[in-house]
Amino acid sequence: MPVVEVHQLAQCITCHAWSPDRAMIAICPNNAEVHIYKCTSEKWERVHVLYKHDQIVSGIDWSSRSNKIVTASHDRNSYVWNQEGSEWVPTLVILRLNRAALCVQWSPKENKFAVGSGAKTVCICYYEPENNWWVSKLIRKRHDSSVTSVAWHPDNIFVATTSTDGKCRVFSTYIKGVDSKDLGTSSSRDVKFGEQIVQLDLSSSWAFGVRWSPSGNTLVYAGHNSMIYFVEDICNSPLAQNIAYRNLPLRDVGFDCNPIMFTKDETGLWSFARLLEERRTQSHTKYGSQLSEAFGKLYGQSRHTTNNDTADSLRPRGLTHENTINCIVPLKKSSETIIQRFSTSGLDGKVVIWELDDFAIAA
Repeated sequence: MPVVEVHQLAQCITCHAWSPDRAMIAICPNNAEVHIYKCTSEKWERVHVLYKHDQIVSGIDWSSRSNKIVTASHDRNSYVWNQEGSEWVPTLVILRLNRAALCVQWSPKENKFAVGSGAKTVCICYYEPENNWWVSKLIRKRHDSSVTSVAWHPDNIFVATTSTDGKCRVFSTYIKGVDSKDLGTSSSRDVKFGEQIVQLDLSSSWAFGVRWSPSGNTLVYAGHNSMIYFVEDICNSPLAQNIAYRNLPLRDVGFDCNPIMFTKDETGLWSFARLLEERRTQSHTKYGSQLSEAFGKLYGQSRHTTNNDTADSLRPRGLTHENTINCIVPLKKSSETIIQRFSTSGLDGKVVIWELDDFAIAA
């Protein structure tokens, strides 16, 4: 069983992020607040509540080096939180958005972070010490719809995005005076800010959950058509593979309640390996046939059951998560090159820590 820990922290979790030492976790309980929990005596205790946003917090990322938290929200704002003594103090971020901020991620060097938005725009933010705020340079007129996720290449220059226009794109974010000349490859430093490196039009539906492999050689993203796409050698001559599967669409590389493992063989081909958690079968069926249960899912109730019985019958049976997985965070130390642990959170309010015996892309 790959499940290591299960923590019920809220009724519903929108997103989560871990502190550098993994002793604390920040979650959004599906509202405008960020709750920070700390593990004391094998029990998670809420130690801070961050109040600043006016609408649902849609993205959280906790920097591993500088111990800063960045948040993004549907209120079109983003804040960088610094711990001063026992308090977390927010610093203003100038995003200049007219639609919701949907996702956020620190760059590997933590001198920048990227914010994807419903304004078809990606904000690349950096700090201006003379004004004590974070400003942004915008990548505009490249997306035809909302930007659903962002992911930084290990070189700290390239950023990948997915969008509800069905495309995955890679852009240069090199900013003179912010990025040092010895950062990234020579080819990445020669490309102007906002220039599109590649556009991948592999999905015929919304695209979600883009991720780079630790080496930066492989790019992975998922489509709302229950397909996952692997692209090798993205900056030179991209080679793409796609895998279709029978389960619900993936939300982060899970719309389903069970993480999925994909593996790569010696020839470079990716394939579906297995569901990480086997569904525990029940000794008997409590409510009618599969057909009646399907009608119950369709109409939200069944003529043969009470309201409470219906809610129980609609839950995924025998799985740790009981609702959509909407956030996956790899748990990797800076010195590690292989990801063996990751955490998931979902609409059931649970945070689950998983451990793998071999390298995988989890979704």
